[in-house]
Amino acid sequence: MQYDLGVTGLGILVVFSLGFGVIAQIAGRTEPPWLWILGATGWFVGGLYLSEVLFATATVDEIQPIIDGLAFDESLLGGLIGGVLVTLIGRFLTGSRPFHRRNPTRA
Repeated sequence: MQYDLGVTGLGILVVFSLGFGVIAQIAGRTEPPWLWILGATGWFVGGLYLSEVLFATATVDEIQPIIDGLAFDESLLGGLIGGVLVTLIGRFLTGSRPFHRRNPTRA
């Protein structure tokens, strides 16, 4: 199996990963300041896996668009699944809201 992901495709994946991480950090109003790194890493790994492992043998005729070796739509789907899962697991394990409610009687 030959991977043909080029610099442009890798750059697109990195930009989308960092964008998801920033949005996850801002939208979630999370306590741990490093949660965006988990979300960005989950997006990157999920997008890379779906694009370069599951759809590695697909051709331009079978899927569209392919940008410099990156199966764009498939990488977005894989990134979204991976990023959301990793972010939710990270929020749950760190005890961030809304998973763990704070006791209103305790100060």
